[in-house]
Amino acid sequence: MILLSQATGGLRPIVSLPKPAALSSFNTNSTIQTFKSVETCDFSVTIVTSCSSPSPTRDQVSLTFGDAYGNQVYAPRLHDPFTRTFERCSSDTYQVYGPCTQQICYLYIYRSGYDGWIPHDITIYGYNIMPAAFRYKDLPVPADMWYGLDYCSGGAKAEFLWGWVLLSGLVTVLYTLVGGGS
Repeated sequence: MILLSQATGGLRPIVSLPKPAALSSFNTNSTIQTFKSVETCDFSVTIVTSCSSPSPTRDQVSLTFGDAYGNQVYAPRLHDPFTRTFERCSSDTYQVYGPCTQQICYLYIYRSGYDGWIPHDITIYGYNIMPAAFRYKDLPVPADMWYGLDYCSGGAKAEFLWGWVLLSGLVTVLYTLVGGGS
């Protein structure tokens, strides 16, 4: 959240990013045939579990993430209670495979179980994309529904894509200036 100072000395938000929200209906692409991109890429997903999360947890956690162009990656049941993943205050990294994407702009979590696992943040790294960080800020994830952050829609999508276009243009100019374009 970006804050703007007022003459009275108070602060008010001038840009507010979306907060995690539940989806009433959401379909994941669970087979490679349904992906819009024909190439397969690998992604590294780092999940930091909140220090407020119950430990240990037996909850099952699945993720889906994607770009503004309909490319979606689905990672079912990441949690394995026998390997002590998703322990309180811990960080776990997974290799996930799916269709190649443009810049990742949404991430949804599906949690099933009774323990109430709580994420702190999740960062996705991939080939030719900037790391995409999603801050859940220790908010509990409701059970048995897709819950997450979507920066692809509305004004956030426009700002997100505009920033990406600006960054891409800057990289191209710098590449040309250092002689990479000759």
